[in-house]
Parts: sequence; C-alpha cells; structure tokens
Amino acid sequence: MTFKSPVYGIIAVPMEKIVPNTYNPNSVAPPELKLLYDSIREDGYTMPIVCYYDKQNDKYIIVDGFHRYRIMKENQDIYEREGGMLPVSVIDKPLDKRMASTIRHNRARGSHDVDLMSNIVRELHELGRSDAWISKHLGMDRDEILRLKQITGLAALFREADFSQAWIPADGEMAGEDADGSAREERMVFFDALEE
Repeated sequence: MTFKSPVYGIIAVPMEKIVPNTYNPNSVAPPELKLLYDSIREDGYTMPIVCYYDKQNDKYIIVDGFHRYRIMKENQDIYEREGGMLPVSVIDKPLDKRMASTIRHNRARGSHDVDLMSNIVRELHELGRSDAWISKHLGMDRDEILRLKQITGLAALFREADFSQAWIPADGEMAGEDADGSAREERMVFFDALEE
C-alpha cells in the first residue's frame, strides 16, 4: 500500500466533535490571534485542522490548528458562515507520536525571517502603503515596522518615523576637558540625518 498524505482526505467535521489536546505548548499573543481572525474572516479556512480520531468517544482531538479552532469557537460570525464545520485532516497515530507531530508542526512554522519581513515592509512602502496600513494588515506595531525598516537601511522608509531631537552637552562642547581642566568622557551626539 502506498502512502497517501492526510491532506488529500480532508473532511468537514462539526466543531462540537473537535476537542483540544492537553499537551500543546504553543500560544498566540492577542495581536496575532486578531490577525488570524482577520485572515479567516477575509480568506476563509485555507488550512485544515489536524486531528486524531478517537473512535471510543467519537471525538477529533486536535494535533495542530488549535487557534484556527479557537477562532470559530469564539466568533459567532465565523461559526455561522462555516455552518459550524471545520476542515479536518486526520492522522492515525498513538499519543506519543501525536505529541511529536504537534511539536513538529509548531517548530516547523518557526518565526518570521527578519530579512524577508523587512523586504515585505520595503515593498509595501514602495507601493505607497503607509505604516498605519502595514500595521493593520500585517498585525505589526509601529516599533516593529520601524525595526524592520532599519534593517533595509533605506532613508526614504523613515519619513513617518518620530525621532527624538539631537542633544548636545549644555556647555556646547562635545568632548575634551571641563572648565576646571578635568578630563571628560567622550560623548556621542545623535543627529537626525533624515530630517530635511
């Protein structure tokens, strides 16, 4: 018998028959959960929930996709639009292997590649998208957007950024000796090179 990936056998399962597992260490911060809701609201479910079918209790135990399940459970608009059904891909493995699958799914997603994310921000900026637009649609706060822009090193990206004013020591001198002749540690002065 040849192996067939579970994704080719996605089934629609009533949400009430799906239950979370007890071992998932993954959690999603509120901004990312809101972004997931926005994604499902706008695009629908594009990935199934991965479950193990517990025949004895007639329940589908989540291996991966708890937060997609949670979006339907906590949002009546999604529940009603989907008819209370979630797309499920079933795997048939004992508990230890299901736990390993959960960890693999979580780790495989990893974190955002910073260089790729900064390039996305740059491209959106070049397309005329504001920081506010990027923040809303990519689920980023202004500080994160600023950090990603800094990586690209393009001054044009910083037009919307708020910078603190440059500072110079009160006596107007940069470094050297104080009035009493004592040595003073070197000071750095930051100039907002992007101001025009």
